[in-house]
Amino acid sequence: MSLLIAAALLLVVFLTSMLSGIFGMAGGLVLLGILLFMLPVGTAIAVQGAIQLVANGSRAWFSRAFIDWRVLAIMTAGLVTAGILLFILRYVPDLATVCIVIGLLPILLWIPQSWLSLDASKPHHAFICGFMGGGINLAVGVAGPTIDMFFIRTPMDRRTIIATKAAAQVVNHAGKIAFYWSATMVLTGWEWGAVALAAPFAIAGTSAGYWVLQRLTDANFKSWTRLLVTAIGIYYLIRGIFLLI
Repeated sequence: MSLLIAAALLLVVFLTSMLSGIFGMAGGLVLLGILLFMLPVGTAIAVQGAIQLVANGSRAWFSRAFIDWRVLAIMTAGLVTAGILLFILRYVPDLATVCIVIGLLPILLWIPQSWLSLDASKPHHAFICGFMGGGINLAVGVAGPTIDMFFIRTPMDRRTIIATKAAAQVVNHAGKIAFYWSATMVLTGWEWGAVALAAPFAIAGTSAGYWVLQRLTDANFKSWTRLLVTAIGIYYLIRGIFLLI
């Protein structure tokens, strides 16, 4: 990793963390897409997890007063269950599959509520959210749309949604780092230094995004989330199809 690439990575971390601070998930999608151009799949997922752990951790801290701890605990139980299952299956990701799965995830945000009414505030829905979101996060590196499917229809306000999802993603990213730890052995000390240096940029971006979030209405927040994630998903889907071809 050259000095120029490292500097560009820091800027990307700031901007994607700001995006996540506003919408709760889009930043991780963009960051992973960029890392997949630079690193092997497993390594990219682990590095994205390390950076997003800081970004989500700071976002959870800033909005800690709004975290729904009951929902978080149930989601964590679902994540642990999914992680054990993937470990038993000895799952290994490949780039085309990762891109196609991520590209298809935004479809979940457009399913009419009358077809599939999910609500993370309900205990059994929260467990399924943790199982699906945690499993997909481990399998392909991100799971924002899957998790958002359970939150975008909940009666929680935008601050509780962002805070609870951020706390859940802290747990998800920690699990992802552990799951792909062996893949990080290809990184040099200099590259790990760049990742560590990205931490304050992630916190600064999250802080800027949180400031913007307070000025959005609930209606605008939910509609923009759908449109933004769908646009990013289309990019991933096209890339995955080209990789298969």
